[in-house]
Amino acid sequence: MRLLLALFLAAAIGLPPPMAPPGPAAELPGKYFHLMEAAIGAIEQPLTSDPLPSLKSLETRPGWRHFPSALLVAAVLYARQHPANPRYGDARMLSLALRIGDLLARENEQGNFTARLDHHRDTYMWLEAYRLLERELGEPRRMRWRRQIESNVAELAQATAQRQDRPAYQSPFLGTSPNHFSLWASTVYLAGRVFGNKEWERLGGRVMHRFAVEELSPDGYWGEHSSAGPTTGYNYLTAAGLALYWEHSHDPAALEALRRATDFHKYFTYPNGQPVELLDDRRRHVYVSPWAHYGFSNFPDGRRYAEFLTSFYRPGELRLEHLGRVAQNALYYHEGPLAPIPQDGTSYKHRLNVPAAIRKSGPWVVCLSGLISTQALTSQYYLDRQGHLSIFHERLGLIVTGANSKRQPELATFWEKVQGQVLHLPLSSRLRMSDASDRLALAYQSFFSILEVPAPSVNRLALRFTIARRGGSGEAQLNLQLCLKAGEALETGAGRRLVLGGDEISLGPQELAGWLRHSGWTLHFDSRARLTWPVYPYNPYADGPEKEIEHAVGLLSFPLRSRREAESEGRNGVQEIAFTLEADNGGRQAARPARREK
Repeated sequence: MRLLLALFLAAAIGLPPPMAPPGPAAELPGKYFHLMEAAIGAIEQPLTSDPLPSLKSLETRPGWRHFPSALLVAAVLYARQHPANPRYGDARMLSLALRIGDLLARENEQGNFTARLDHHRDTYMWLEAYRLLERELGEPRRMRWRRQIESNVAELAQATAQRQDRPAYQSPFLGTSPNHFSLWASTVYLAGRVFGNKEWERLGGRVMHRFAVEELSPDGYWGEHSSAGPTTGYNYLTAAGLALYWEHSHDPAALEALRRATDFHKYFTYPNGQPVELLDDRRRHVYVSPWAHYGFSNFPDGRRYAEFLTSFYRPGELRLEHLGRVAQNALYYHEGPLAPIPQDGTSYKHRLNVPAAIRKSGPWVVCLSGLISTQALTSQYYLDRQGHLSIFHERLGLIVTGANSKRQPELATFWEKVQGQVLHLPLSSRLRMSDASDRLALAYQSFFSILEVPAPSVNRLALRFTIARRGGSGEAQLNLQLCLKAGEALETGAGRRLVLGGDEISLGPQELAGWLRHSGWTLHFDSRARLTWPVYPYNPYADGPEKEIEHAVGLLSFPLRSRREAESEGRNGVQEIAFTLEADNGGRQAARPARREK
């Protein structure tokens, strides 16, 4: 019935009709149950060996933060009837769920549950499990769980009510993240439905309806810091809150918003399932998200997108909170026909209304960003929109990352020194796309740049920056963040071969000699380049640089000529910096003999 209603409403608001499946029968929700089944033994073990564990002791285990997610896993396995769920009605699952719920009640009574960061996400898990298991709880346990859950939701309702009429549902106005606010309000709404609290239901409904109607951008994202661009990774969380609201309200506006969110995410996801990092102003490195799959599953292409994302999960490898979101997906998933997504094809392009776009051409995926946003100087969690180019290869992964940073102008695509200040954010931008060549223009205080990306061949992609200085003699620099991998070799045009590790490396123009090779790709470039490794980007959650070598990048830098230098070379004040990126073939030899360096 849910599926039929979804399809009826989709037709009513002009959404595309279902398409025939492109291939074999869908794998979902079966794989969700398989993933939960594979993990349930590890969840049971500590509760069997220690009858009275604490949340603190349980959450010290690797990947076990947000342990209450385990409650929803057990509850869904017990309560969700489906041919792919062999645990349906299993008394062992019910017993496990009751033990976890009693543990949460005890910890909440002692004040330990709410002392934990982002405990509102765990309150949802507990509330949903209560809804599924209410008839199995018995009166004393039912009242105990309800009393504790309601005490937590009351705090969320108060925080939601205080913010419901703010001018915009964005951090500068809310004082919290929009994804938090969406999850608070959707939990309040569901609690109102479950407990018969009409005030909570109206409050949560008003906020979630506004998220759908007013706060969603035409491009399908909720801007966290501003409307200038998305916060790609956290957009999944906001969408999950809206999807929960849709499941219980059937508000047509929520379905239409989920349609647009599905479009945004399916286009701005790399072939490895990870969201495009270039557009994100909060995270540099992201994961294949388990959030909101069930919201996407209202649509044929959304079901295929959820299947695509889930294909990257391996049994026993998901951290516990993500497993809880898998359980949520299994609970609400809408089965039906599939339709192709961009990742199924050899090429596609998608341009946002804001100046950002993505294009897949064979194995190459190039993302360009001309997004301009104010700096969030007082918040450690928002990055500067200082990256403008990312290059991904289906076989080789991310090669050039445009991931943003903070207090690190050296990692910006461009920086300039003007009147003694180092500036690294553009003043204006213009993006144009055509089948022959995509062009991104960026204007700064003392120069402007035009990046051209012609259509690539199967193994070769070219880039060309044309920089026009408008005057002044201050320093300026072009930078590419290269995704170098510790433990792998780096070869240069001068015949040097180094195995990258934690030791600092600085290679100048003579040592690079115009090209470098690494991890299956070769980059040819302007002879004035310099390479620095390792550079540790900013981590917003630590409010400082990363510490793990896996998050380090190599910085390839090119000084910009002054207008006088360019004019002296007969270039009319224009400088060109060209790159050629090649995907290496099998055992192809280096262009020049290389000597090994330890």
